[in-house]
Amino acid sequence: MFSSRLIFPRFCVLSLLFCLSVGFTSTAATKWVGSWSTAPQLVETNNNPPSPGLTDNALRQIIKVSLGGDTLRLKFSNEFSTSPVTLESVYIAVSKGGGAIEASTSIDLTFDGQASATMQPGAVVYSDPIAFALTPRMELAITINFGQTSASVTGHPGSRTTSYLLSGFSTPSSDFSTAVRTEHWYVINALEVRAPEEAYAVAILGNSITDGRGSVTDQQNRWTDIFSERLLKQPETCQVGVLNMGIGGNCVLGNCLGPSGVSRFERDILNQAGVKWAVIFEGVNDLGYATNGAQTANNLIAAYKQLINAAHAKGIFVYGATIMPFKGNGYY
Repeated sequence: MFSSRLIFPRFCVLSLLFCLSVGFTSTAATKWVGSWSTAPQLVETNNNPPSPGLTDNALRQIIKVSLGGDTLRLKFSNEFSTSPVTLESVYIAVSKGGGAIEASTSIDLTFDGQASATMQPGAVVYSDPIAFALTPRMELAITINFGQTSASVTGHPGSRTTSYLLSGFSTPSSDFSTAVRTEHWYVINALEVRAPEEAYAVAILGNSITDGRGSVTDQQNRWTDIFSERLLKQPETCQVGVLNMGIGGNCVLGNCLGPSGVSRFERDILNQAGVKWAVIFEGVNDLGYATNGAQTANNLIAAYKQLINAAHAKGIFVYGATIMPFKGNGYY
């Protein structure tokens, strides 16, 4: 049922030199490739931003990228919100751990040349490309000074990473040690790097196992993180980015937690920058919640075929990951 012909490209010596350098050089940068991404959804009420809220306040969020590069851009999403969200200013910097940053590395983002951007409901926005010395597996801090925001929030509840919410407007020199902490991401959606033609990304459609269930908060040790580290160490795969598109509690067929795998496959997998491979590691929640297991299994097989055909139509190879056993698991 799944394509078994996925073979990571064997790069030449020049490609290995790219991998051993700080990042990709601009002379070979020919396309955008995803280095980090997270699956957006409507944030449940109990996972909304804590007091003092996002409006007119600063939020610092930490991500750990896969690929490095010397030019990047960020994507922000308001897809599931019902009101506009204004990014008054955004700056990125190397994270020093906790809510601290290397202020000397801070760079302001712009949007069509402007410092601010307003995302309408259902919309996304990309920053303008910026020069930044992004190294593979770097921890990066993204700080957003918000204007008006929406009561319904687009984000990713299962960040397994602490974010820092500070009252009022922030600058790179602001002290975030007293910021309110929350283990959720809001509004941030993807980071892409300019990379050589030989670089690609692998995107994983998954549920809580992929999202990071069982990993340690702030340790960035989800299985996808380990996967990325292993790929980066090998000359044949050191130009492959890893995009974790897992959502805890997610189902393939229906809307359990977050939009169904079928409905989000195009946005979260097929439309990611530079994707050449997809991993489908989802279905246990469909079966676990099912009252008719055999029919659900048949429906899953049909859905997998649909997703595979859609991926193949875009030249993307597909891996299927085995659904793990769950007999006796009280969760279901």
